[in-house]
Amino acid sequence: MLMSTGHIAKPHTPEEYVQIDDGPWAPFPDAFSDGGITWKLLHVSPESGGWTAIFTCPAGSSFAAHIHTGPGEYFLTHGRMDVRGGRDAGGDTAVAPGYGLESSGARHDRTFFPVDSVFYMTFLGPLAFIQPDGTVIANIGWAEAQGAWTAFLSAQS
Repeated sequence: MLMSTGHIAKPHTPEEYVQIDDGPWAPFPDAFSDGGITWKLLHVSPESGGWTAIFTCPAGSSFAAHIHTGPGEYFLTHGRMDVRGGRDAGGDTAVAPGYGLESSGARHDRTFFPVDSVFYMTFLGPLAFIQPDGTVIANIGWAEAQGAWTAFLSAQS
């Protein structure tokens, strides 16, 4: 878009609605999780770099080590989530129903689900999946999430 010094009127972003119990759940990539985690992409916001998804996490599943490059907010609707080893190891233990804020730069070496769990999360920036030394394996932002979700849906038809 060519911009000038004059007033720019941008269109209003249309409202969206997703019926969560319609349609398939995608397996979350094995490279970034263990134990059969599935997800649904609910929204992407390219202008803010944000994306929103809901995750189902079977008992014993976990997400691989990652860093939140931007803040994120979650709502654990069912189950339990141990972040940074859980409360007993100096981290946090979320028990449903519970809300959490992940600050920009938060590092999670493992996020573990000891019981079947479901959570909704909005990410304001990518997740940087990392090796133990902190080396980034992959940055998963709105574009990567959208691309993975679109590829999953295309493979279903």
